[in-house]
Amino acid sequence: MSIPGMIDTPSPNFDERSVPVSMLVLHYTGMPDAASAINWLANPESKVSAHYVVTEDGQIIRMVDEAKRAWHAGKAWWRGATDINSASIGIEIVNPGHEWGYRPFPDTQMSALIPLVHDIVTRYGITRGNIVGHSDIAPARKQDPGELFPWGMLARLRLALPRPTKNLMDPFWTDSAFMLALERFGYDIADQEAAVVAFQRRFRPEMIDGIIDGECRAILLALLLPKPRGDD
Repeated sequence: MSIPGMIDTPSPNFDERSVPVSMLVLHYTGMPDAASAINWLANPESKVSAHYVVTEDGQIIRMVDEAKRAWHAGKAWWRGATDINSASIGIEIVNPGHEWGYRPFPDTQMSALIPLVHDIVTRYGITRGNIVGHSDIAPARKQDPGELFPWGMLARLRLALPRPTKNLMDPFWTDSAFMLALERFGYDIADQEAAVVAFQRRFRPEMIDGIIDGECRAILLALLLPKPRGDD
């Protein structure tokens, strides 16, 4: 893939894939600035990398060839898959994150990210249910890309699952039933509160309290209801 103006900054931190690409994972860099993040991802001592970095001013940096397994996901789980690095393309979106001054993602940055996401998911046939954030696949460890990330913007372009808002019905599940449903949807529920927080961060970002309530149950039920083929 070649995007006009893309900069190649190769990282040595990669190895071979063991499974085909079926996922896209979005991260924030969580470092003070873009240069720090790019240098870290290119540092062999860091043992981390990503296929792409998207800066706040819309620059795209390619760091690992898509054919290779970048080291961006760490210990993670999604819909039964455990080697997420092998199964995914990883994009780091420059943002200081919760530790360094979390802030909204600029329009210029999103305008660069969206065509990149569209190109990747089209080429690999990645379903919307497998376009995820780092916190979705590692809820006990990660918060990125966080509650300010505009998932709705991607969803309107069919590049992410939309937040259900219409005809919501509370199924009145017990908490244990909710957790089983959450696992069925895709989340690792080993740390139950962390899984609920990650779900809220993604699908109800205005209230992230780790408490299972009627709105959470209704949103999850709507996400699990049958959809047209290819819409999962």
